[in-house]
Amino acid sequence: METKNIIIGENCLIENASLLKDLGKTCLIVSGGKSAKINGSLDDADKALKSQGIEYAIFDEIEANPRTDTCHRAGEKAREIKADFIFGIGGGSPQDAAKAVAIYASNPEMSDLDIFNREKKTDILPVVLLGTTSGTGSEVTGVSVLTRSDNGNKKSISGVDCYAAIAFCDYKYTKTMPKSITISTGLDAFAHATESYLASTATDESREYAKKAIPVLFDIFKHLIKSDELDSIREKQYLASVDAGKAINVTGCLFPHTLGYVLTESYNIPHGRACTAFHEYLMKKARLNVADKVQDILDMCKVDFDEYIKVINTLTDVKIEISLNEALAYAERWKNGNKNFDKTPGGLSFEESIEALISLK
Repeated sequence: METKNIIIGENCLIENASLLKDLGKTCLIVSGGKSAKINGSLDDADKALKSQGIEYAIFDEIEANPRTDTCHRAGEKAREIKADFIFGIGGGSPQDAAKAVAIYASNPEMSDLDIFNREKKTDILPVVLLGTTSGTGSEVTGVSVLTRSDNGNKKSISGVDCYAAIAFCDYKYTKTMPKSITISTGLDAFAHATESYLASTATDESREYAKKAIPVLFDIFKHLIKSDELDSIREKQYLASVDAGKAINVTGCLFPHTLGYVLTESYNIPHGRACTAFHEYLMKKARLNVADKVQDILDMCKVDFDEYIKVINTLTDVKIEISLNEALAYAERWKNGNKNFDKTPGGLSFEESIEALISLK
């Protein structure tokens, strides 16, 4: 399963606005509070929708790491305006939220937490996505990462009801991203590509996508370490993030994404950096189990292992002291196993997950 229609290129939304007409006459725009206005994506959405005679309302209350109760309220609003489709605009959070909003809007009996145990239907409101950051890959994946309203834990949903009907991929909206977000979203894309390449679920197709993304992103990282100039890497990073998203759509993620949720929830570490905080542990473990695949990645990046780790750790820059008792408490949620652990080369045991958390200091 994949996103049905992926449109890539500068001004692709305006130039392909006619595609929206087939989705209906009314939509709900789902976004965060400010960025969609600053980067011009909301203005372009307004022009595109009006050009097709489509009315819309805006729900701009999506927070970073979107909460299920927030998305549930947006779903109620979509029903109130009788929306025919949902239009998610922004980085990973608004895009993931838009997928959840469509599910809630199409299932009025559903509570916000029911989404994790739902029947996956195909007859939900279609979703249009307009990405404005270059890392999440949400445009092309059937995954949405949400924050539970009851305990604050991040948890993903996936399925046929989490794919966009149309994804517009235009790097121009990333031009206003500060360097810190450029780095974190780039690290997220790199985690997607490398985790996918190493995954036990990898296929020839997924590895081809990963091989396109990995060297491009690593070259960008070397540039970001030395320079504050960003214009030259914007388009390259966005396109690489799409390829990385296509790779992870096939394989799913490995344990760094699962453990990374802890760093975001408890220490407010941005998602990309939270994932690559565990990259060194992943690569060392992978060397013991799939040494040839690790060497493939090093060859793509044209560096040895030590230099590779140095580049990733320099940009990640996460040093947190987690005690054994804290690690045990965090790890309780995956004591009965975790699918991302299973896909990790050699698997990741409960004990190793605790070791990885403690290793960050």
